[in-house]
Amino acid sequence: MVFSRLAACFAAATVLSITQVAPATAESDMDRAADRFNQNEVVQAAADFFGTTTEAVAKAVQRVFADQGLPDAYITGDEGSGAVVVGLRYGGGWLIRKHQPPTRVYWQGPSVGFDLGANASKAFILVYNLGPSDRLFQKFPGVEGSYYFIAGIGVNYLRANNITLAPMRTGVGLRAGVNAGYLTFTREATANPF
Repeated sequence: MVFSRLAACFAAATVLSITQVAPATAESDMDRAADRFNQNEVVQAAADFFGTTTEAVAKAVQRVFADQGLPDAYITGDEGSGAVVVGLRYGGGWLIRKHQPPTRVYWQGPSVGFDLGANASKAFILVYNLGPSDRLFQKFPGVEGSYYFIAGIGVNYLRANNITLAPMRTGVGLRAGVNAGYLTFTREATANPF
């Protein structure tokens, strides 16, 4: 008799704890989704930033969304790069997050590979699994193979500490080849690419 009452009390306590935890979990999932950008928001923001039609940007965005899902944030900015086997890239822009003011960010990094040319680009970078914004300020290694022609969009992925960046670039110039390198994101502009 005592055992059955204890079992009933334990079962009731378990049910109550599950029903209290489930709404909190559902609520936190909804909060996370509310802090992410959907595909339409990203396509419109990228089209406005690049100064192109949404149709032109939609294919690149659609591919990244298929691979990565909803981004936590995005970065809009300008960059310049050049290479003769060894290359350098410098950029600056704004980290955009929902429900937060924009944060100024800079990036720079070296590369090495079969790479030749120079270009000036507008960069629209999707950011995944960021968590606190301070986690952006680190090195992100990556491999890139791209051709930059007038109005061409190139996309590649950079990953570090479970954060994925998906830079989409469009610009002027010609840079052809394949290279490996990294980008370091900083709060202040610096000439040091390392």
